[in-house]
Amino acid sequence: MRRSLILGGVAVLVFPTAALAADGASGGWIGPFAVIAAGIGMAIAAGLCGLGQGRAVASAVDAMARQPGAAARIQTAMIIGLALIESLAIYTLVIALILLFVKGIQFS
Repeated sequence: MRRSLILGGVAVLVFPTAALAADGASGGWIGPFAVIAAGIGMAIAAGLCGLGQGRAVASAVDAMARQPGAAARIQTAMIIGLALIESLAIYTLVIALILLFVKGIQFS
């Protein structure tokens, strides 16, 4: 397991340089690492936001099952919480797009 993780890490670090090997003095290492950072950041944010939303909904459903009379207030608090959790993923997407279009992807 450890060997495959090391080989995967080396592959991530080697392939961007191989792709830009013929391009002499373009931008150095910033472009490929910006693309990698944007992808990894968005993957982590999306995964953790999904876990957070799942736990929030599970707790809200559990609370509604225990106290059906307070279901409307619990549902309102849950929806506000889900909106705040989803905004984290949207902010991460904006930062990833800034990284991609400012430093990462060059269309020339």
